Amino acid sequence: MGLAHSDVSRMLEVATVAARLGGQRAIEELKYIKTSIKNGNEIVTQADTICQQVIMDRIKENYPDHGFIAEEGTDGGMLRWEPRGAEKIWWVIDPIDGSNNFSHRLLCFCVSIAVFHENQPIVGVIFDPATESMYTAVQGMEAQLNSSRIRASDEDISEFVSIGIDSHYTADMEKGIGDIAKQTRFRNLGTTALHMAYVASGAMVGMVSTVTKIWDIAAGAVIVESAGGMLTDIGGAKLFPIDLAKYGGEEYRILAANKKTHEKIAKMFR
Repeated sequence: MGLAHSDVSRMLEVATVAARLGGQRAIEELKYIKTSIKNGNEIVTQADTICQQVIMDRIKENYPDHGFIAEEGTDGGMLRWEPRGAEKIWWVIDPIDGSNNFSHRLLCFCVSIAVFHENQPIVGVIFDPATESMYTAVQGMEAQLNSSRIRASDEDISEFVSIGIDSHYTADMEKGIGDIAKQTRFRNLGTTALHMAYVASGAMVGMVSTVTKIWDIAAGAVIVESAGGMLTDIGGAKLFPIDLAKYGGEEYRILAANKKTHEKIAKMFR
């Protein structure tokens, strides 16, 4: 069953408010950072859980029957709350994407919130609190940055453009990463969601990431595609639909890029 435009618009409004509240709380928590290691390889701070709760509380005020998948659960796992309403709507939340940056007070991190319906992300919000940059989109409508339309660039691969790359690429990706490094001014900003937002706004022509989970990419997927870009797995295959009722924390290798560079980047990894 499709959702009314007014319903989706209201979800976007709620997501935007929740993202701003979460981001503002993250900035406040920079004064009190306490870190720990999750699952042996991820830094997490007290702010991740605090900000996630701030975000979820605001959403639940409006949608108490919706489901949630979020990064910070118990014992290093993700949080999952099954939807209880007739419409199986999920909110997918990363309270601080770029936790390693955040933990070192490096102000390159963001809040990422998406809404899933019928196994597709339909609303996406990415908020960078350090620059007050709010990236938003609804499936089938234009992407925006602070209420102004944004579009993916039409630039080709060259030594003058940027492509975002992941920190922890695998051995089979070394050649592709090397090609990007040789041909472009590659960037690694430590946050998948902001890399995707920058593709949507034209600041980057593409980005690749190898160890992403659904909360890293769900909001960016809507924003990139609404801005005229493309999102696939690293080889160029469709990523969605994804059944969140069965999602168990699987990782994805993704490629987001403008239409001129997408296939060229995908070929580097085949």
